[in-house]
Amino acid sequence: MASDPRALLEELRTAAATQVTEADAAVRELLHDREGSNDDDEHDPEGVTLSSEWSRLTGIADAAAAKLQQVDHALARLDAGAYGICASCGRPIPASRLEVRPFAEHCVACAERLGR
Repeated sequence: MASDPRALLEELRTAAATQVTEADAAVRELLHDREGSNDDDEHDPEGVTLSSEWSRLTGIADAAAAKLQQVDHALARLDAGAYGICASCGRPIPASRLEVRPFAEHCVACAERLGR
């Protein structure tokens, strides 16, 4: 694991917050573009439809928001002294798992059992 998990989590939080901001701006821009557009854009031969773009952008925005929430929860666990401890079984989460997934709240065995 990184020598300073807080620094790593703060970096991840900054990146995730930037992704949320950028994705929200792209969704707002698309909403603005849709205002003057025909809702039936499925037959438009010019590139991606607005509906497809809406779906793609909202997916990106949702994923960014979920990552931000995971990082915030990891920071809260760090503040509470519970970072790196499995929320299910109470055993330490291996450092190798935290290197790959710094916001992990479950050890591998519990994550598999829970389907996460």
